[in-house]
Amino acid sequence: MRKFLITAHGNFASGIKSSLDIIIGRMENVFVIDAYVDGNKSIEDELNDILKNIKPEDELIVFSDLMGGSITNQVLRFALKENVHIVSGMNLPLLIDMILADSDMPVAAIIENSIKIAREQVVYMNKLINKENAHD
Repeated sequence: MRKFLITAHGNFASGIKSSLDIIIGRMENVFVIDAYVDGNKSIEDELNDILKNIKPEDELIVFSDLMGGSITNQVLRFALKENVHIVSGMNLPLLIDMILADSDMPVAAIIENSIKIAREQVVYMNKLINKENAHD
């Protein structure tokens, strides 16, 4: 089974998960780590708790907010596992596309395609609107 972990500083991860729940519905295979908001629990402990739910036959796709950020760096040690894939610099279109992707499609192809789609969703709307108005 394909499983997803959303990690970010503050409450960003649970905020994105909340948006996903509204847009595509609740999913049991999506986990969240809100880093540095609960002073009693370390990111490593939270990662270990989630990884207990990942079987060798599962695929885990981990999303992080910042490349080079502390959370991404902690998650990277799991990247050496064959069934773990890490994507940094997440946004909502990326997660929607990947979570709704065909489960029979190879994970690397899904990641590459979803990143392309997510990049296309980052648009300076004022410039786009002005460009369209110039053609009228």
